[in-house]
Amino acid sequence: MKKLQLKAPAKVNYRLDVLGKRPDGYHDLRMLMQRVDLNDDIEIALSETPGVRVTCDGGGAPDGPGNIAWRAADALLQLSGKEVGIDITIAKHIPVGAGLGGGSSDAASVLMGVNELLELGLSDEKLMEIGVKLGADVPFFIFKRPALAEGIGNLLTALEQVPEVWVVLVNPGIHVSTGWVYQNLRLTNKNEPAKVSSSYAGLDEICAVLSNDLEPVTIGRYPRVGELKELLSAAGARGVLMSGSGSTVFGLFADEKTAKQAAAELAEEHGWFTAAVRSI
Repeated sequence: MKKLQLKAPAKVNYRLDVLGKRPDGYHDLRMLMQRVDLNDDIEIALSETPGVRVTCDGGGAPDGPGNIAWRAADALLQLSGKEVGIDITIAKHIPVGAGLGGGSSDAASVLMGVNELLELGLSDEKLMEIGVKLGADVPFFIFKRPALAEGIGNLLTALEQVPEVWVVLVNPGIHVSTGWVYQNLRLTNKNEPAKVSSSYAGLDEICAVLSNDLEPVTIGRYPRVGELKELLSAAGARGVLMSGSGSTVFGLFADEKTAKQAAAELAEEHGWFTAAVRSI
C-alpha cells in the first residue's frame, strides 16, 4: 500500500496582538507567523484494515483519537467515504505545549498527506477550511509562507518580503496550557495597535516588531520564561520573545555561528531543550 514521509515544521510568532474577545469565546488576534526548520517526522501509510491509527513516538503527545493528527485523518477519511485504513507514525522533535505549533503542524501535514494518498484533489483552501475546525494554527501550516494571521488566526495574508534569519529556541520543559493563558489574560482598553508592515528588509526590522500580548500572563506564573529571555539576550540575540503562549522563548541571531554557539552553551549549562534553526 502507498505511504508518504513528511516533515511538519514548527513556528514562531514575531508578533502576537490580542485585539479583543469575540462573542464565541475566542479572541481576535493579529500575528506575524514564521515557520522554522525544527520538524516532527510523520509517516502516513494506507492499509487494508479500515480506520485511523496514530502512534506517537515520544514527546508526550497521545496516541490514537486524542491526537489532533488522528482527527485530521479521520475528517478526510469520512469525507472520502472510502473503506481504507490510515496508519500514522509521528516522531516528535517539537516540544509539546511549547508555543511552537507542533500539534497543529502535524495535523496540517496529515491533511495534505491524506489528501494526496487518497487522491481527493482538495485545494489548499478547502484543506484550510477543514483545518481551522481542528485548531486555529492549522491553516497557517497549509499556507506554507510567512504570514500575517488575523481573526482567530485563520485569515492569512502572505508577507511580501521576510529575510531568512537564524533562530535559537529554548524550552525549559514547562507545559503551558494555551486555554489557561487566554482565560487569565486581562484585556485593557489599549490604544489602536501599531501598524505592521508586510515587508521586512533585514533582521533589525524584524526585531523592531517583536511583541507578544500573552507574555506577561505566562511570565507571571512561570518566571523562568523571563529568565530565558535575559539569558538569550546575554548570549548575543538581537531580539528575544516568547513564542505563542509559551513556554518556548526564541532569540534572533545575525549568523549561524553565533546562533549555534549560543544554543550549545545554553544546553550545556542548563540542560534545557535548545535548537538553532533557520526560518523557512
